[in-house]
Amino acid sequence: MLEASLSQLEQLVSDLVQQNQQLQNTNTQLSTELAQAKDDNDSLQLSLMEQEEKQGATAVRIQALVDRATSASAVSA
Repeated sequence: MLEASLSQLEQLVSDLVQQNQQLQNTNTQLSTELAQAKDDNDSLQLSLMEQEEKQGATAVRIQALVDRATSASAVSA
C-alpha cells in the first residue's frame, strides 16, 4: 500500500512539474505578446498625435484662406 501511494505521489508530482513548465512557457509567451502590444500602442498613440497636429495646422490654413476670401469679397462689394 505504501508503495502504491508513493508511486501515485510521484506521478502527481511529475504531472505538477509538467503543468508548471507549460504555465511558465505560456507566461513567457504572453509577456512577449504584451510587450509587443504596448510597443504597438505607443506607436499608434504617437501617430495619432502627429495626425492631430497636422489636422490642426491644416485647419488653421483653411481658416486663413476663408478669412482672406471673405476679406476679398467684402472689399469687392
